Amino acid sequence: MGTRQVEFQIAAAPPPRLDKALSRDVPAEENLSRTRLARLIEEGSVLVEGAEVRDPKAKVAEGAMVVITVAEAEDSHIGPEDIPLDVVFEDDDLIVVNKPAGMVVHPAPGSPSGTLVNALLHHCGADLSGVGGVKRPGIVHRIDKETSGLLVVAKSDAAHHGLAAQFEAHSVERYYRAVCYGVPDANDPRLRGVKGVSFEPGNIMRLTTQLARHKTDRQKQAVLFHGGRHAVTRARVVETFGAPAGLALIECWLETGRTHQIRVHMAHAGHGLVGDPVYGGKRKLAAKAFSAATSEAVRAFPRQALHATVLGFEHPVTGENLRFEADLPQDMQDLIETLRTPLS
Repeated sequence: MGTRQVEFQIAAAPPPRLDKALSRDVPAEENLSRTRLARLIEEGSVLVEGAEVRDPKAKVAEGAMVVITVAEAEDSHIGPEDIPLDVVFEDDDLIVVNKPAGMVVHPAPGSPSGTLVNALLHHCGADLSGVGGVKRPGIVHRIDKETSGLLVVAKSDAAHHGLAAQFEAHSVERYYRAVCYGVPDANDPRLRGVKGVSFEPGNIMRLTTQLARHKTDRQKQAVLFHGGRHAVTRARVVETFGAPAGLALIECWLETGRTHQIRVHMAHAGHGLVGDPVYGGKRKLAAKAFSAATSEAVRAFPRQALHATVLGFEHPVTGENLRFEADLPQDMQDLIETLRTPLS
């Protein structure tokens, strides 16, 4: 495996820790994150004034000469698989895909193959310049296995760092469409009593809570108001179904991006998503509002009716503003057409 050497001097007033000083002063074009630098320090790949330093917390003086030996990116242990991808956009640094429902994003013990990462390794091949020292796609965000829609993935370290920073700053534009039980409305007295739920002008429902892993079911997330991670979701009604209305097509957008955020927030508000096996539940629709065929189509919908429709961000290398949209997949289109069928 080939290596390269990165040489530079520590600038004035260095931070108290070596890893922080390196992160500040390493040439930007090297695209070495603080995490990667810490790993290189621990591996013995960092020399300060000719001496090996393995402690990320070590102090470093202004003007010290640093030499870092960086190994060229190695192949990933994950195998490439020839799986078709719906590619919306691609260049040397990133790729945007429209993920189908049923595909896991990253290999895990329960899904070792057939994932988006396996497909990207095959699709991108030699175009992957290396993320964190490994030739692999840089996953900066995920959507659930049974949620469809848009995802951006980094192909280079530079893109990975830039995209991760935007997600951390909550500056990425993310809109979803979903079908939920009931109709979220500011005039609903029940909703006024749900903690964490408020309404903004335009009948936009705002959900503000903390989210954390459920205490007893580790596959679920739970709403909290102390501890956990801050989470904000907004939702507005696009279309209602039934007479009287008992279902709604909603548009949701994220201020934060937590695991299962839309699903658990909508369930907390009493408007769980159709087809959601974890949070939505199977609700019986009013016979006077929906036909038997429509009720059966809702009951049989095989996944959470949730699709990532819009993804917007600043290109992490060129600085160009990018925005992509993905139409609803056929199964959600068919469901909505069924819901529009008049009660006869």
